[in-house]
Amino acid sequence: MKVSVQVAETKLSELIDAALSGEEVVIDKDGLAAVKIVPIQKSKPFKFGLLEGKVGTVPDFFEPMGEDDLTAWEGGP
Repeated sequence: MKVSVQVAETKLSELIDAALSGEEVVIDKDGLAAVKIVPIQKSKPFKFGLLEGKVGTVPDFFEPMGEDDLTAWEGGP
């Protein structure tokens, strides 16, 4: 649906409802298409623990390394 700015000023609520129901709503200014009213895409809320139960043991990075790991880290044999 195409409407002029003057019509959009008086029927904004109806135009929003039309856009939400899937209709394309374009507002013309001086006979040229100026803006389109489109609904905002709703995104899924962020979920913490997305990998819960899928990851094995996690090393404790604050614990000191064992001698073998330390030697390997330092480039030893």
